[in-house]
Parts: sequence; C-alpha cells; structure tokens
Amino acid sequence: MNHIESHSESYKAAGVDVVAGYRSVELMREHVQRTVIPGVVSGIGGFGGLFAPDVSGMQEPVLVSGTDGVGTKIKIAMLMDRHDTIGIDAVAMCVNDVVCCGAKPLFFLDYIACGRNIPEKIAQIVGGVAEGCVQAGCALIGGETAEHPGMMAEEEYDLAGFTVGLVDKPKIVDGAALTAGDVLIGLKSSGVHSNGFSLVRKVFGISEANVGRYYGELGASLGDVLLTPTRIYVKAVLAAMEAAQVKAVSHITGGGFYENVPRMMQPGLTARIEKAAVPTQPIFTLLQSAGNIPERDMFNTFNMGVGLVMAVSKETAQKACDAVAAVGEIPVILGEVVPGDEGVVLW
Repeated sequence: MNHIESHSESYKAAGVDVVAGYRSVELMREHVQRTVIPGVVSGIGGFGGLFAPDVSGMQEPVLVSGTDGVGTKIKIAMLMDRHDTIGIDAVAMCVNDVVCCGAKPLFFLDYIACGRNIPEKIAQIVGGVAEGCVQAGCALIGGETAEHPGMMAEEEYDLAGFTVGLVDKPKIVDGAALTAGDVLIGLKSSGVHSNGFSLVRKVFGISEANVGRYYGELGASLGDVLLTPTRIYVKAVLAAMEAAQVKAVSHITGGGFYENVPRMMQPGLTARIEKAAVPTQPIFTLLQSAGNIPERDMFNTFNMGVGLVMAVSKETAQKACDAVAAVGEIPVILGEVVPGDEGVVLW
C-alpha cells in the first residue's frame, strides 16, 4: 500500500509520526503472513479484519471471545530491551481462556500503545504476537498501534489483544457434567507466565541494574527467567477433549489456584489438590523465600508450576494424559473432585 503522500510535519512535531506507523506495518507483514490459515479473507491494512469460519458439521455454532493484556511483565521487557516474546504472552492470556470452554481460537487482534512509534520495536512485538498465533493455530488478522506522546514516555508501551473462537454448542465444556471422583490433571507452566508481576517486581526490587543478575538456583539471569513466555495450551486441551471426557477446565492466571479453580466447580463439589503434586519451579521457591511470602499467598497469586487444570472422568484420564503428552505438553495428576462446597482445597 502506497502512503508516500500521507505525512504531516505538524502532527510529527506534536509527537505522532504517521510515516513511522506505515513503516511499522510494512515490517510486520512477514510476521502476519506466518499466521494465515483457512478462513482468512483480508490482509492487514484495512478498516476491519475479515474471517470466514468453517461451520460445516456443527449443529449450533457459538462464538467465544476473550481479551486480556500482559500487565507489568512488559516492564521487564523494557528494562531488558527485549520485545520479541511479550506478544506470545498477549496471545496466550486470551486463547488459553477461550479454550477452557472447548472453543478453538480462530483469529486474534492486538493493540499496542506507545510513547513513540519505533518501527523496528513494533515489528519485534508483533513478531511475538504472530508466534503466539502460530502456536495457538489462529490467524492474526488486524490490530492497532497508537502513539501517545505526553501520556507515555517515548520508550514505553503497553500491549493487549483479543481473540474470537468457535465451538459447537453441544460440545461446550461448562462443568455441568462434573461428579465426585473425576480426576484433576494439570498442565505444567513455563514459569510465572503473565500474572503477579507487581509482586515479583516488588520482591526483587527489579531495575535496569539488577534485572540481568544471574541466580545459580535458576540457572539463568532473573530477567531471562521472568521473560519466559506463557505457555499456550490450545492444542493440548483440544487434543484432550477429542480423546477423553473433559468436563471442566480452568486457566490458572491472576488469583492463582484459590481464585481460578473454583470457577470450574459446581455447587456441592470441590477440587482436592495435593500440593506435593504441583511441579513448583525454582522461581517460585526463590520468590517465596526472598519476599517472605506465606504459602497460601503464593497459591493465591501465582500458578506455582501449573498453568491449566482439567477435570476429566476417571475412566478416560489416562487417554487425556496421553493426548496432552502427544502434543508436547506435560500432564500432572493433581488430585480429584470430591463432595464439598469449598471450591478448592490444597493439602
């Protein structure tokens, strides 16, 4: 698309460079192209992203939407001047939500607000978004980059997005079929993911001076570990749903186990989880020790090593585990569904 006649020196003097915006779009095109899947109708650059979903074989197609941001994890990316993975987090926080009800994400749109549009940086961010879309099997069909001079420092930015998925109504997973005796299967996380970073930054007093500090117990620098992208569980969950009787799913985000697991329970049923079964990574042990954080607060803030929990019928639990492992994720038996009204019990 030719924007050679579109420029405004007055607007540029006010802090918004429209030409830089066009350059950003050109640099991100190759990343967006990686995400093209059947159903994509339009390329980027139009006023709307077009997608034609395949609803053949569905009795009653239902659209499922989800939106989220990355939160203050972006501060770590800015301190380290590394922007190629934060987009994966943005996609993960959205697609991991919609897959909980059995929906397959179709497409994603992002929104980047920045103090100054640096095309190469924006392209790095969008490259991460595209990688997240590839991992989730959905298309990046549009987005927006907005310069906010006077509201944000030139080097700062924020990132959010949303996804739309599709599920056949009879196949919606909503916990209605839960019964006592169902098995709780966790999918291992990659670390802190994208939640609790205000507490993380407070505990470590993170700054440009110490974000690169090496920790022997982590086997890497603090910044490298914290920037590890959120795992995307779409393919694993859909595979499990195809192979087994998955009755309920919970994405473990902000609020940890105590807030998120009860959301998939039904009245009169409780998730009973054995803490010793949770594959807690060294970053959480270090966080708890360095911040003198009570164990309950840890489980009420972080994922502690489990990014997603599925409740599966006892008879098909092994099939679910096999399906998850077949797509490269690590399943962990955490406990079972029991009678009770606590929502979740960790013992």
